[in-house]
Amino acid sequence: MSQNAFDHTLQNFRPATGKSGKFYSLPKLAEQFPKIKRLPVSMRIVLESVLRNCDGQKVTAEHVQQVANWFPNADRTTEIPFTVARVVLQDFTGVPLLADLAAMRSAAQRLGKNVNAIEPLVPVDLVVDHSVMVDYYGTRDALDLNMKLEFQRNRERYQFMKWGMQAFDTFGVVPPGFGIVHQVNLEYLARGVHKTGDDVYYFDSLVGTDSHTTMINGIGVVGWGVGGIEGEAAMLGQPVYFLTPDVVGFEFKGRLREGCTATDLVLTVTELLRKHKVVGKFVEFFGEGTRSLSVPDRATIGNMAPEYGATMGFFPVDEKTIEYFEGTGRSKEEVKALEAYFRAQQMFGVPAAGEIDYSSVVTLDLGTVTPSLSGPKRPQDRIEIGKVASTFKSLFSKPVADNGFNQAPELLLTRHLLDAPDQEHGTHTPDSPPTPVAAPRFEMEMEANKPTLTASHAMSVPPVEVGPITIGNGDVLIAAITSCTNTSNPGVMLAAGLLAKKAVEKGLRVKPHVKTSLAPGSRIVTEYLTKSGLLPYLEQLGFTVAGYGCTTCIGNAGDLTPEINEAITKSDLVCAAVLSGNRNFEARIHPNLKANFLASPPLVVAYAIAGTVLKDLMTEPVGQGEDGKDVWLGDIWPSSDEIHKLMKYAMNGKAFGANYSKVQSDPGALWEQIHGVSGETYSWPKSTYIAEPPFFDGFALAEPEAGSVEIRQARVMAMFGDSITTDHISPAGSIKESSPAGRWLIEHGVLKPDFNSYGARRGNHEVMMRGTFANVRIKNLMIPARADGSREEGGVTLYRDAQGNTEKMFIYDAAMKYIAEGRPTVVFAGEEYGTGSSRDWAAKGTLLLGIKAVVARSFERIHRSNLVGMGVLPLQFQGSTTWQSLRLDGSELIAVIPDPDLRPQSDAQLIVTRADGSTEEHTVTLRIDTPIEVEYYRNGGILPFVMRQLLQE
Repeated sequence: MSQNAFDHTLQNFRPATGKSGKFYSLPKLAEQFPKIKRLPVSMRIVLESVLRNCDGQKVTAEHVQQVANWFPNADRTTEIPFTVARVVLQDFTGVPLLADLAAMRSAAQRLGKNVNAIEPLVPVDLVVDHSVMVDYYGTRDALDLNMKLEFQRNRERYQFMKWGMQAFDTFGVVPPGFGIVHQVNLEYLARGVHKTGDDVYYFDSLVGTDSHTTMINGIGVVGWGVGGIEGEAAMLGQPVYFLTPDVVGFEFKGRLREGCTATDLVLTVTELLRKHKVVGKFVEFFGEGTRSLSVPDRATIGNMAPEYGATMGFFPVDEKTIEYFEGTGRSKEEVKALEAYFRAQQMFGVPAAGEIDYSSVVTLDLGTVTPSLSGPKRPQDRIEIGKVASTFKSLFSKPVADNGFNQAPELLLTRHLLDAPDQEHGTHTPDSPPTPVAAPRFEMEMEANKPTLTASHAMSVPPVEVGPITIGNGDVLIAAITSCTNTSNPGVMLAAGLLAKKAVEKGLRVKPHVKTSLAPGSRIVTEYLTKSGLLPYLEQLGFTVAGYGCTTCIGNAGDLTPEINEAITKSDLVCAAVLSGNRNFEARIHPNLKANFLASPPLVVAYAIAGTVLKDLMTEPVGQGEDGKDVWLGDIWPSSDEIHKLMKYAMNGKAFGANYSKVQSDPGALWEQIHGVSGETYSWPKSTYIAEPPFFDGFALAEPEAGSVEIRQARVMAMFGDSITTDHISPAGSIKESSPAGRWLIEHGVLKPDFNSYGARRGNHEVMMRGTFANVRIKNLMIPARADGSREEGGVTLYRDAQGNTEKMFIYDAAMKYIAEGRPTVVFAGEEYGTGSSRDWAAKGTLLLGIKAVVARSFERIHRSNLVGMGVLPLQFQGSTTWQSLRLDGSELIAVIPDPDLRPQSDAQLIVTRADGSTEEHTVTLRIDTPIEVEYYRNGGILPFVMRQLLQE
């Protein structure tokens, strides 16, 4: 007998002609709870999940009532158990998640339990998109060469994925070379609505192990990014628990002006919502202007929800959504079911002003949006295009605390001369073949691709003698059309192609020091750029397809030449990257590029031609044509009519269907050649990529007895300022030879050219724990400032022994010493700790380093949850208190005394014992936010909690 107290809401409807189905009717439930009619659309989708999954145990009638009676402004103390329809993974975060699943099966086997109890209970799709690097670029065979290198480096990881495909019934993989996870999700994986075996229809919903999962909000799907540990619980049948959110309504009015792009709009929205403080809230778009936006434009805005801090950036389903589903090759039956289901739920169409009750409302007139970039260090720092040069000049000499670069003003025009050797003899010859200025990261592997300083990019361009090359402050060294944010949007991609066409026709060229790349979000982009006749022009400017995946935006841009790297270091140059991405944090794009700007694809091309951000593209020419005449941005900027005429090539249902049918039927020869181990459990062959994680060592079925939750006699491991990102905590980029991770790899026989990246090695805890806090730009403020006020960068700390003697060493090395002594450690930080990409290893590495608590001014949503999920206490300073205001310097001993029952968001005592023996007590907030998180923490984390439930059931 059903345990659902609301089975009377199960109604009949017709999803398509001649079909019949059932659904849990929200209009029927509204007869009992009238507030439902004015609920935000996103909250109604959450409500349907709670209603449908009401079993009297994990989801109760009280949960249904709480969501149905959602009030726009209330104390947020109740949690919602949200059961998602599916889970999406990208490979960097997906591999460690698969490793955890494999470890759970190994633990179950050791306990003599049924290993098949560990099985995803909802469909799971892993899209391999984060492993390709731009080693080759600017030549038409760059894609093929980069993919061959990708498979060479990642064979062990891909073998492990293939084991997962055969071991789990509900685990699928989209192989490398198809596209970026969020675009593949948008174009292929998302179904709009699902149905059970007995024809009960329900909303598509998901969580993904990437913060930009929110891109899917653009087609009316509720979903957001979670850490791998939380995503793992979701796929094992656990509800995703979250505090009842505020929902901010965002009203768009008017229309975008001529010359403005979706990128300009999303950077404006990001700036506006950051100021509105929407962290942890839903944002839902409505109004007349929203209806005018295409689905790709909506997806672009939804994508950057993590940058403006929201849990989601949600767009309701309307006619534009239906058109998008038809244009991307979904079946007629699916499209009809989508519209029929949303109409049956009385949720079809974008609401007008006044129809919905929101917690607050933000309004933007689309006509006020102007062409913009964001940077140089954060995505919310928007700059109008006419102010980019002046802003860079101003920041050049400002202190780091003010987002500046702390350089002497007179050094701004410093330039460094680079010699131009040929490939073999060290001198340039005009007849040498054109090769990229920027080197492949792994040039030692490929003799034929040695870096030189000879000019040019595309093979179709004849060799050009450029003479001496100099680089200086403000020079653009990387220009990349990349990232899920914009490469899903044909409007801006066609605009980039049109600008390239006009630039080539005027005789413009990309500056020889710029490393260019084009990494489309899916193969469809290449198809419509080819059919529209624009790809050859992009290629002539060096923007040849380098790969289908997330490249420059996550630090996979590949390296620059040794000469350029040496010049940057020697002259302490502040050089730039311009990319069509969503992240531009320090050291993310390239460790030697301090200034990184987010821009629309056509502006990426424009800045590659200009070659510097010191040029004001509104008042200075982009460059000079072959005739020597100045060419201005307005001369080559495409009109909206020109873009619209080519849009017919972008939405071709048959092309989409043919492309994605190959995921199963023709994944490519390189993928077919991958063969992994088989069986229900993984055999853990010796590997520096995949190793059994230690999280289930000594695991017992019995829940641990409640013991003391106090932390005593802890040393301070690190003290950080504001905006410490997950890139800082757990970098995804290159591994330095001298770092603990680099030393470990060398000790295990791995050569430097084979290091790959931290992101690629997330399946090995030995590498990842050594990489925790190993970002080359992180600043541990425990380390005293230099005489000039500057701070040492890199993952180092001051280790203090029992006698109080100090020694500077890597954080990993100090952590191992403290663990050997049995001494806990803590970390102090400022605002927005853990912002950025959802990285479970940022929490896992913290745990494995023996860090028991993080005390910060505020936390990013996913990272706070991940810390609890791994058994690390997040604590928040109250009021205006900071570790600086407490005059802490790292020499103190720290005690944390939380409420014994760990009541969510209760007060905890922070006791500081100074070096002179004096003590003081301060009150902080325990950021265990919900009752279920208390259970996770007491079980030693979310994974042991879920494991016990599955094996006991």
